[in-house]
Amino acid sequence: MNSAHEEQFAVYEVFSQKNPASGFAHQFSLLAPNHEAALMMARENFMRREPCINIWVVNREDIHGLTPEERSSLERLDNKSYRETKGYGDVQARWRRHKEAYESKAAFTQKGG
Repeated sequence: MNSAHEEQFAVYEVFSQKNPASGFAHQFSLLAPNHEAALMMARENFMRREPCINIWVVNREDIHGLTPEERSSLERLDNKSYRETKGYGDVQARWRRHKEAYESKAAFTQKGG
């Protein structure tokens, strides 16, 4: 059932940003006759639910992605695993252990041991 009235509406994707340091995250899609109405609907439906500092409302037709064939071009061509940050996940715990050991040794030395 495709009436002329339905063809005037477009699907808009709504993205929000929770704070200045965070990126935008997709929240939901909505149907609206134009950008202004979509922005108003997004504000009414989203802003009262969750705190955020900014929203984007984008016509779905303006979002372009890679085809499955084009996605293969994103695969790494070489092994540069040395550029990855593997092995650094426990640095904070290791520093804490070293600090505690240092402080224990310093306390023992101050007691005259």
